[in-house]
Amino acid sequence: MDQCERKQTFDRKRANMSDILRTFQVSFFAMSRLVSFPWAFLERELETNKSSDFILAILKQTCRHSLCQKFPPSVRFRRLFLSEIIKRQEAAGCDPLDELYDALAEVVGAEETTECYKSYLLPSGDAVSLLENVALISKGTTGLVTWEAALYLSEWALDHRQAFTDRTVLELGSGVGLTGITICRSCSPDRFIFSDCHPSVLPKLRNNVELNGLTEQTAPAVSVEELDWTTVTEEKIQQIGADTVIAADVVYDPDLVGILVKLLSKILRCSSRAVLPQVLICSTIRNQETYSGFKLQLENAGISHRVIAEPVSHVFPYNRDSAIELIQLYT
Repeated sequence: MDQCERKQTFDRKRANMSDILRTFQVSFFAMSRLVSFPWAFLERELETNKSSDFILAILKQTCRHSLCQKFPPSVRFRRLFLSEIIKRQEAAGCDPLDELYDALAEVVGAEETTECYKSYLLPSGDAVSLLENVALISKGTTGLVTWEAALYLSEWALDHRQAFTDRTVLELGSGVGLTGITICRSCSPDRFIFSDCHPSVLPKLRNNVELNGLTEQTAPAVSVEELDWTTVTEEKIQQIGADTVIAADVVYDPDLVGILVKLLSKILRCSSRAVLPQVLICSTIRNQETYSGFKLQLENAGISHRVIAEPVSHVFPYNRDSAIELIQLYT
């Protein structure tokens, strides 16, 4: 192998290691399932070099990163993550790494909490950091964690920024705020209205919006509003004046489907704009009967839809085997 070929091989390996480090970092801050991390690459690297240099690089991009100091994932998650690394280091017969055991010591005796931070890294290098509940269902709601349809819709928005640029955007059922904050940080809307109605969700939503530096005085101008789907008036909808309406993971409860369809019908019917707002609904299809019932009620209300099926860029880590569908509504 000549010098040029050796350099090309070295550059490819370095690029591959950089990609793997990025995967570890993205997965760590989003608190992805540990089985989804690229452990096989780490094991091969340890077996080949018998060096802890790559582990040190992982630590610098995760537990020792400034983002972890400011917005740490849960204590339990960090403890399990570090334990997985130690298990593989010991199996490869590498020398102990003081920094690794120091990081573990910090979380072994730390108190568990019901809330933690998850950070979703954007292509720009920025991060959307959210305070979420550790439990998937808490205080009678599923709105205190980020769900897969919100991640998918965020990726679609990053691929279609022009759909939000210079527009007034209303989000229904904003939850902890990932999709809306991603759009505000990356897609340059003129105004963004986050909304929810659950009394436990709204304070967390407001906190996360402020946590990411968004206020009514910033660009875009943002607001967080209580929007009860059953009582919101046509006057309120006209006052908002949305060019684009979005919602993620709002089609999950058969008892709420009818209420949602009536609201969507009202939005499409009473818009004060010359052009009807673009309405996008993204759903994880957990129960086909519930989702089919939603589409049937849309049809009965005179609302048509088209499925937006083009692939999205893979930005965030989540289970891509899930059945997720994005539809646009029109009359």
